[in-house]
Amino acid sequence: MSAEDTEERLHMGKVYERLDGRTREFIEKQSVFFVATAPADGGRVNVSPKGYADTFTVLDDTTVAYLDLDGSGIETVAHVRENGRITLMFCGFERRAVIVRLYGTGRVVTPHDDRFQELLARFGSHPGVRSVIVVDVDRIADSCGWGVPMMTYAEDRSTLDRWAVRQDVQATRAYRAQHNRTSIDGIPGLAPGESDPVTVRS
Repeated sequence: MSAEDTEERLHMGKVYERLDGRTREFIEKQSVFFVATAPADGGRVNVSPKGYADTFTVLDDTTVAYLDLDGSGIETVAHVRENGRITLMFCGFERRAVIVRLYGTGRVVTPHDDRFQELLARFGSHPGVRSVIVVDVDRIADSCGWGVPMMTYAEDRSTLDRWAVRQDVQATRAYRAQHNRTSIDGIPGLAPGESDPVTVRS
């Protein structure tokens, strides 16, 4: 075991009260993270991968946020509005074999909410913004990622951004009406009035 591996082992399996410099640097560096939510009573657990590093931000030592972009489902929004429970997971796919999980309570900030523009300014430029998911973190834990394969980041896919740009207003409204009103378990997602404006970009 190398000296670097030994140092990592000493820092693993710990729970932190706040996002310290080491942990914050690690999660902000990742090009992908995973979001897990579930209904309050039964139903299907959902896990969503999130790309684009500039769609995630640390607001303070116990609060993070990420952009909710157009997509074919609305599970996270629906679950967070129903019960608030959410977990974010970051994996070290390169040299550092670390996994960090942020457990907390989420809230959905739409373009009609007061803080939306303030939050939007924290992210890179992307079209097709539906909302911002803010997470008040109450547990920060790391663990070893020795069983996670090493992979090298190549580049972000531009497909989602290009798709959002190609859609006109009516097409986006129709898409959100078809795919974003309820979760797969029938839990309310985005209401009709929250689908507009459909041209919001960060």
